Amino acid sequence: MRLSVTPASVESMIRRDRRVILIGLIGISVLAWSYLVLVTDNMMMAIRFVSWTTADFTMAFVMWAVMMVGMMLPTASPMVLMFAKVNGNQHREGEPIVSTGVFVAGYLAIWAVFALAATLLQWGLQATGLLSSAMGMVNVVVGGSIMIVAGIYQWTPYKNTCLRFCQTPLGFFMTQWRDGVGGAFRMGLSHGAYCVGCCWALMLLMFVSGVMNLLWMAVLVVLILAEKITPPNFWLSRIVGMVLVTWGGWMLGTAI
Repeated sequence: MRLSVTPASVESMIRRDRRVILIGLIGISVLAWSYLVLVTDNMMMAIRFVSWTTADFTMAFVMWAVMMVGMMLPTASPMVLMFAKVNGNQHREGEPIVSTGVFVAGYLAIWAVFALAATLLQWGLQATGLLSSAMGMVNVVVGGSIMIVAGIYQWTPYKNTCLRFCQTPLGFFMTQWRDGVGGAFRMGLSHGAYCVGCCWALMLLMFVSGVMNLLWMAVLVVLILAEKITPPNFWLSRIVGMVLVTWGGWMLGTAI
């Protein structure tokens, strides 16, 4: 006996898949944060070297990569869920369905590249003595300058352009949609690139507050998510920019 597939049953399947995806995103994020909490003390003790070995570099890269998963995957959940919805609608029209994991893999691949760049930067900062054993800035002038740069970037057109793509998931897929597994991965890469363009300056603040500062990580996650879910042209990012410039200026003032 052949079972008919009705629009209602397809819609029910889409809703069920989105719930499963949301649970999966929460689970992966919880695992990443659990890892960071467990290794924070050991990592702080271990990464006090100036001359790095291959094992040291690998350990630092893994730390950054897991940190990016824990911080950025929750903020990407609106986009991931929208991909699942659009993907389900495509399937309803006869297109083959693609695993949402392919899109997520493309997104995380971009952040893995960022993690590699952050590891190289950490290596350089520690080698020059600008990063303390607690992996926070020793030089107040450098730290204050990073704060000011991050604040100014919040006001730039490039920041606004990247943020708009993150704030409008449906609009992103309407202009960026690609069919098939390769298309889903490329869309993940594209969204990851826009996300890095939106958030890279804020991520540099980790070098000011302390790379393994879990509280500061949580604050950045909330801030980045808030930027993404607020309506376009909302002033949150600019307000944050003013706060960062003021804070950075105060830091520079204390160094005089």
